[in-house]
Amino acid sequence: MMISDYKAVWAECLKVIKDALGPENKEAYEAWFTPIVPLKLEGSTLIVQVPSMFFYEYIEEHYIKLLRKVIRMQLGANAMLKYSIVMDQTIPTEPRSMTLSSQGGRQTVNPLSSMPVNINKEGAREIPNPFVIPGLRKIRVPSQLSANYTLDNFVEGECNRLARSAGYAVADKPGTTAFNPLLIHSGVGLGKTHLANAIGLKTKELHPEKTVLYVTSEQFMNQYGDACRVKNLNDFIHFYEMIDVLIVDDIQFWAGRSEKVQEAFFHIFNHLHQRNCQIIITSDKSPSDLQGLQPRLLSRLKWGLQAELQAPDVETRKAILHQKLQNDGIEVSDDVVEYIAYNINSNVRELEGALISLMAQSSLNHKQITMDLTRELINKYVQSSQREITIEYIQKVVCDHLDLPVESIQQTSRKREIVQARQLAMYFSKKITKSSLSVIGLQCGNKDHATVLHACKTIENLRQTDRNIRAMVEELEKKFAE
Repeated sequence: MMISDYKAVWAECLKVIKDALGPENKEAYEAWFTPIVPLKLEGSTLIVQVPSMFFYEYIEEHYIKLLRKVIRMQLGANAMLKYSIVMDQTIPTEPRSMTLSSQGGRQTVNPLSSMPVNINKEGAREIPNPFVIPGLRKIRVPSQLSANYTLDNFVEGECNRLARSAGYAVADKPGTTAFNPLLIHSGVGLGKTHLANAIGLKTKELHPEKTVLYVTSEQFMNQYGDACRVKNLNDFIHFYEMIDVLIVDDIQFWAGRSEKVQEAFFHIFNHLHQRNCQIIITSDKSPSDLQGLQPRLLSRLKWGLQAELQAPDVETRKAILHQKLQNDGIEVSDDVVEYIAYNINSNVRELEGALISLMAQSSLNHKQITMDLTRELINKYVQSSQREITIEYIQKVVCDHLDLPVESIQQTSRKREIVQARQLAMYFSKKITKSSLSVIGLQCGNKDHATVLHACKTIENLRQTDRNIRAMVEELEKKFAE
């Protein structure tokens, strides 16, 4: 016999569900079924209220078979379950919520709301959750952006031009360009966090009405865990679904870890993308190289632009050093800047670290920053980081020895001293580096691999027949071995 009271119907359903899940799934039962509120019974259709769209999607994906079974047990073979979904009142559109069924029916009903809850991790910045307060239009959320990481002090070069240009476009028209999501990926210390922060700051400058939020992947994961523990997962989801520009840093840390966190972010991502909100993500790998992330989440990361930050070339490294010195109000000779730029070539973080060490050494010991001091400190710094000699560095050493500007190697001039410098640079590049002949030729005046082979044979022959050339090669070898 069917029960006619909707509360009694749902109470009986809960008994069956709880028994079916068993004591080992007590937390799942409390998280996904106790928040459901029965609203009314219309014939054989039970209408229940769920706290959010995320909640509805999760229930439909994971428990629809169980729900269908228990509802039909109580209301018969034609029984139907409909959901009244709580919708927030913060989007500047007409208030609305939807009633949905597994068959896809939907109708407009009165909006419902819940009270705000703060998600806070001890020791981490608090992110208030004002979004679920009915009627609230203007909200203030700490962006957690670093004021030091701006686009103005993010030095542009060939290594980052695409990503930086995309950043400007995103800041100008967040969520409405083809760069959504914008995935910035690179190795360690090449400026991912700096650029992501800079885009957020520029967006706030151009669109002060937008809510911008920067979070690390670890912070997001900790907040998710806190929300689950205090049974406020829906408020957590609500909060993130209302952000206009969401920046998540170092998403690779989710790889191989909590499936639930990835699932929550997947639903948040979908909601934000559908609302034309901007999503910016950083990673140390491209999506195709990320292992341990859900395939459907990886597919979302590939929707927009994947912008790679590469290691800066020597000119960009010099520009970074000059800007750092200018910001700190310190003047040093161009020789000092060049020496650091040619010797520290791994990443921007190490480059700036070497300069900071040099400035500290100068300040603490009351010494001027001279070439001798620079050479002494940088050589120690390089030895500790096991410096790899690059083609650029080889060109610099060869040109300094021959008293020629480095740019001369790139010229098409047939002057004997320039041809000789180019051949020496090719010779040592092949001998010392792991670069291919094509790469060496490209960086030494845009020559082909046959020219590189010819240069290497020429220098080797001259080394055996010309005393001056032999002495020059041996002296250069000593410099590269220092």
